Amino acid sequence: MSRSLRRGALAAVAIVFSIASLSACAAGMQAETLKVKPDNAAVTVDEIKIQNALVITQPKTDAEGPAVVSATVFNTGSTEQTIESITVAGAGEVKLTAAEGSGPVTVPAQGSIILGGAGNPAAVIDNGPEVSKNAGGVQEVVFRFSETGDVKVQALVVPATSYFEGYGPSSLPKPPAEPSTKPSGSPSGTPSGTPSQSATGQAGDPGEGTPSDSASASQSAGH
Repeated sequence: MSRSLRRGALAAVAIVFSIASLSACAAGMQAETLKVKPDNAAVTVDEIKIQNALVITQPKTDAEGPAVVSATVFNTGSTEQTIESITVAGAGEVKLTAAEGSGPVTVPAQGSIILGGAGNPAAVIDNGPEVSKNAGGVQEVVFRFSETGDVKVQALVVPATSYFEGYGPSSLPKPPAEPSTKPSGSPSGTPSGTPSQSATGQAGDPGEGTPSDSASASQSAGH
């Protein structure tokens, strides 16, 4: 075989291996284990980057109860920044709680935090039904940072179901208590008082209005 033919054969083998590798990669990317998740809002202002911004309501959008803001906040700067407030359009300022239960919510320098979920800082919207009206739409959320200032993001409004459940409101509404059908007290079968013998009188006993024998005899002597 000539040198040119050998080179052609080697090139053909290399192409076959390349196609096989690409096919394998394509099959892997389409594997069932790779779940497709919706694109969520993201914004970058100076050293602050906010990703996966969501407003998560009650599982049923017509239910009473709070909603929450969930997001991943990155700080690429050299100093930590405090989240001073978060405001949701139409629902006002949210209640911020640190992961420790008290103190400010800070984003460390060259670090990140997650709002929402177990063990993370929380941002609770008391007026949950107001934002639930916009389920499936977007709601403007404004983060105010100690150094960067206001950062606005259009957050998707979703119910706390599926993979959003673990980041949704922690206090879900409880069903009303059923009224008890059993009376609190039972009436007694015994009357509280019984008439005395002097009031009722018994046969053979002299009553209060019956004259005695001596009185009857004196009456007869007078006639």
